[in-house]
Amino acid sequence: MSRLGDLIRTERIRQKMTPKQVARKCGVSESYLVAVEAGTRIIADDQARRILKAIGLKQQTEAEFTLDDIAATVDLAQVQPRLAEAVKKPPKKEAELAASSEDEGVAGSVWLDALQSVLKRVPVMNAVMKPVAYRLVPVENGRIEGANPDKVFFYLAPDDSMRGFRIHKGDIVLTVPAQSPVDGAIMLMNYKEHRYLRKVKVLDDRQVLLQSYDREYEAETVLISEIGFLSRAVQVTFELQA
Repeated sequence: MSRLGDLIRTERIRQKMTPKQVARKCGVSESYLVAVEAGTRIIADDQARRILKAIGLKQQTEAEFTLDDIAATVDLAQVQPRLAEAVKKPPKKEAELAASSEDEGVAGSVWLDALQSVLKRVPVMNAVMKPVAYRLVPVENGRIEGANPDKVFFYLAPDDSMRGFRIHKGDIVLTVPAQSPVDGAIMLMNYKEHRYLRKVKVLDDRQVLLQSYDREYEAETVLISEIGFLSRAVQVTFELQA
């Protein structure tokens, strides 16, 4: 099977529809749909979208993920138990399908549920903590880098003050929550009414050394009580120059 064929078949079975019912709703032949599901016919992305939408896809939900994201990420083995339950029940009649699809839509679809369990749409925040973009990040055992996925975000480096530590202006820094200083970590913090990325060295239970490195190394000893620690950097992504 192809991945898109897998997705179409998975959602069709989940909606308790036969290939004939889906084909009639989509204006394609039943044999064509069966071939797509079997992976013996190539289907265009826009055609796949039309079929999935006819089955139950709602555009506003699907907008958060592309079909490429879905097809490349969902491990259908995760949903086999639910598929097995679905095939035990008879297909919905047309009237039942019309009534239920409006209520259920794609929000409860088996492939989107599976996708959301393995990918998270994480915001990229600028210096004033406003989202300027989003990136899909793998979720492992319900966590991203050991943290609650809802508390994780990317920070867009606003300057070159950390380039000596390999973080340049425009780099995207993945951060996880941390409200206390972590020795040796690069952390995002509020200090003197500004937001900074700095490498932290814990001196004692009252003081830390905040380190930066643009054209030259700089360090400042600061009371921990004067700093509002926000998060700890765990990963940096940069764009290759054209």
